[in-house]
Amino acid sequence: MKISHLTPGEELLMNVLWRLDSGYMREIIEQYPDPKPHPNTISTFLKILVEKEFLTTQKEGRIFKYTVAIPFDDYRKYSLHIFLQEYFNNAAPELVKVLIDEKLLKADDLQHFFEMKSTEIPIQEKEEDSDLTDFINDITSPKKKKKKNKKENDEKKKKKNK
Repeated sequence: MKISHLTPGEELLMNVLWRLDSGYMREIIEQYPDPKPHPNTISTFLKILVEKEFLTTQKEGRIFKYTVAIPFDDYRKYSLHIFLQEYFNNAAPELVKVLIDEKLLKADDLQHFFEMKSTEIPIQEKEEDSDLTDFINDITSPKKKKKKNKKENDEKKKKKNK
């Protein structure tokens, strides 16, 4: 399901349909806020919303029943992502800062939210070192001085004495 942007008029109509979940043209017009547009305008918006796949239709006799295909929560998440992208360069902390600066969100509310959302994560005990861990430690550790074995020492002494 691909969600696309809605115009203000389409969004107003979708708000009516999200409240109804489904309905006939007559029910939609009744629920539409004042000033109500001409029924042809609403019909045109409904046709566009079907094309954008926000609504599905079911023909019953000569009339259509319109049913919501994209839930409100999905459109709200889509709109929030677009809003963050266009106005806050995808930086959610910037949005939160503006909300706090404008006194639309209190720092105490955030504190309470994080207290509710926090969970304890158990500390995992260290597992036994694997062969790979040993290998990595060997190649990354500083070089050790090689101990010369007794045989090599004897050969060097013989060369010096000659």
